[in-house]
Amino acid sequence: MPTQPLSQKEIEDRLWELPGWSVEDARLVRSYRLADHFAATALVVHVAQIQQELDHHSDLTLGYDSVALSVHTHSAGGAVTAKDFALAERVESIAPVHGAR
Repeated sequence: MPTQPLSQKEIEDRLWELPGWSVEDARLVRSYRLADHFAATALVVHVAQIQQELDHHSDLTLGYDSVALSVHTHSAGGAVTAKDFALAERVESIAPVHGAR
């Protein structure tokens, strides 16, 4: 059964609980700042592990001291779904361990 897109109201309600996340071009997005390149790389590896566990993958962009995520669900026509928020919530739970802000 395909994952259904969330309504605009559902997205807004869920974003309320995820400070720093927003929707841009029908994608759930967030950028993090870290202490240095090693910390940013460690966060990317940790996010990749979570994505494998959830079998749901975002676009990750690694900078010197930054990491950006952009996620949507291909099987829902590129819309934002509950799967995207599940990934965002998991990333948000581990980001502080890496000193992400």
